[in-house]
Amino acid sequence: MNANKADAQTFLCGIDEAGRGPLAGPVCAAAVILAKDFPCDILNDSKKLSSAAREKARPVICSGSLAWGIGWATAGEIDEINILQASLLAMKRAYGEMIAAFGTSDFFDVAYDKIRVVVDGIFIPDIPVPCEAVVKADSFVNEVMAASILAKTYRDHLMEYYSLLYPEYGYDKHKGYPTKAHRTAIQCYGPSPIQRKSFRVKNQE
Repeated sequence: MNANKADAQTFLCGIDEAGRGPLAGPVCAAAVILAKDFPCDILNDSKKLSSAAREKARPVICSGSLAWGIGWATAGEIDEINILQASLLAMKRAYGEMIAAFGTSDFFDVAYDKIRVVVDGIFIPDIPVPCEAVVKADSFVNEVMAASILAKTYRDHLMEYYSLLYPEYGYDKHKGYPTKAHRTAIQCYGPSPIQRKSFRVKNQE
């Protein structure tokens, strides 16, 4: 099945997450339903785009989507339920935020029971619509590519904010990922308030 070609009676929602690999900060997910006339040439897997290209695409996605939502799972939740379950929880919340934000519109009066979801990866969140996990969907499904860009940019912005609160950790530079500078900061200053305490600092890939 070509995930980009929903039949005329369905609306395709893409879901993706950002932030599974870091040692600190939340995981963020986004859910997106694009308009038919969306300029898809600006899309790609967020990891393949420069920061400038992601930031340029972000407002276009927000304004050019029929619906979108952002969901989070905190560092504490990651420690409690593990990163996989926290990622799926963030996806569920992103879908819920999308429905809550746009649920009163004429679009959702017509489309709510005609949505199907494609999620990047091999696991699906607990949401009340047909959902399919597709490996590498963030490389070829437009809605998932859009979701990956929103998730990445929203999380990056939050980590830049945390850098203002905890400047010694350099979150604006590495966004919480396990760089040498980040590991050194943790060893020097101890865990920050947004540290994922279930993640090992040493030998973390």
